[in-house]
Amino acid sequence: MKNVCFYFQVHQPYRMNKYTVFDIGKDKGYFNIKENRKIMQKVAKKCYVPTNNLMLKLIDENKGNFRVSYSITGNALEQFEKYSPEVLDSFKKLAKTGCVEFLSETYHHSLSFLYSKEEFREQVLMHKKKIKELFGQEPTVFRNTELIFNNELANFIQHMGYKAIIAEGADQVLGWRSPNYVYTPKTAENIKLLLKNYKLSDDIAFRFSNRSWEEWPLTVEKYADWIAKAEGETVNLFMDYETFGEHQWEDTGIFNFFNSLPQALLDKNIQFRTPSEIALLNPVAELDIHNPVSWADVERDLSAWRGNKMQNTALAEIYAFEKIVKDNGDRKLLSDWRRLQTSDHFYYMCTKWFEDGDVHKYFNPYDSPYDSYISYMNILNDIAHRLKNTTEKPNISEHPSMLLNI
Repeated sequence: MKNVCFYFQVHQPYRMNKYTVFDIGKDKGYFNIKENRKIMQKVAKKCYVPTNNLMLKLIDENKGNFRVSYSITGNALEQFEKYSPEVLDSFKKLAKTGCVEFLSETYHHSLSFLYSKEEFREQVLMHKKKIKELFGQEPTVFRNTELIFNNELANFIQHMGYKAIIAEGADQVLGWRSPNYVYTPKTAENIKLLLKNYKLSDDIAFRFSNRSWEEWPLTVEKYADWIAKAEGETVNLFMDYETFGEHQWEDTGIFNFFNSLPQALLDKNIQFRTPSEIALLNPVAELDIHNPVSWADVERDLSAWRGNKMQNTALAEIYAFEKIVKDNGDRKLLSDWRRLQTSDHFYYMCTKWFEDGDVHKYFNPYDSPYDSYISYMNILNDIAHRLKNTTEKPNISEHPSMLLNI
C-alpha cells in the first residue's frame, strides 16, 4: 500500500523598516508594523482562512482518512495572534480533528544551527512550548528552517528526543535512490529521515499555473496517476502553505484541484499519513549527508543565504551579539535580536539573478540586495548603540565586531 504525506510550511517574517544611518540612536522601531499587519491580513484572506476551511471540509468528508501536517513558525503564530486571530482559531479547529500533526522547528525560522547550537536549542524549545500551548501537541518530528539538513543536525536532534526529521530529497544526496522511502541518517540511527519528493511537490507549488509547462493543465486524474505509479512506499509532498491562493491564485483552479485530490487518491488505495505515522515504516538504508542541503533554489544548498560576502558578514555580526545580548537581560532587546535572525533577511541579500533570480525578486521587499544589506547593518549599528547605553554598561571593547563604526 502506498502512502502520501502532505506537509505545509507556514511562515511570515517580521519585515523590517528601511533603516538609514540617520535613524541610529533615534529609537526608531526595527520592524514595519503597518506592513506586517497588511501582508498578514492579505494572506489570511487569500490563503490561510480559505485553505484551512478546505482542509477542515476534506477531513470531515473523508471521515479522518485525509491527514495533513504543518510547521508553523513562532513568527507566524505571533502575527496570527496580533493581526489575524481568525487564522489561529481555524488552526486550533484543525488540531482538534485528530487528523493534523504539528511539527517542530526553530521559533524564529533562523539559521541558528549553523552559528550557535545553544541558541538553536533554545529556539527549538521555545517553539515546542508554543505548539503545546496553542494546539495541545508535543511534536515528535523536526524540520529545520528551509529544510536545511546534514548528519550533524540529525545527531543533535536525535539527542533532543525527536523520532524523525524531514529533509529535501536532493539529487546530490540521493543519487540513484528514490525519495519515496524512509531512511536513517548517518550518525543518528535512532531517528527516521523523511525526504521530500521535490518533483511532485513542485508540480503543485511552482508549475501548477505555468501554461508553458508541457504537462499543463495539471488535472487531478493525471496527478493521482503519477503518484500511484511512483516507486516506493511514501510520496512526501512538502510545500509552502501560501501555494494555495497566494503563489497560485484562486483563479488558477488550485482550490478546486485540491478539493478533488483526496478522493482520487483514496480511490487508488493510496492512504494519507502524517510524518510521525510515516516514521513507523522500516528504513531501507542509511544516508550520509555531510554537506548541508536545503529546499532552496536549483542548487538546494545554503547559497540562498550564504552565497555572498554581504550575507556572510551580516550573519557573523548578528550571532556575535549573542552573549552580550543574553547577558544584558533586556527582554525587548533579546526579542529584537531573535527576530533579526529570521532567514528571510539574509535571503533578501542574495545576488543570484540567473535561474533563481525571479524567485528572489518576488520575495524581496527591497529595491536591491544591497539596500537590504545596508538597512540590516544600520539596525545592527543601532543594537550596538543600545548596548553601549544600557544601564548595565557591558564591556563592548571585549567584542570588537560590535563597534560597527559608531
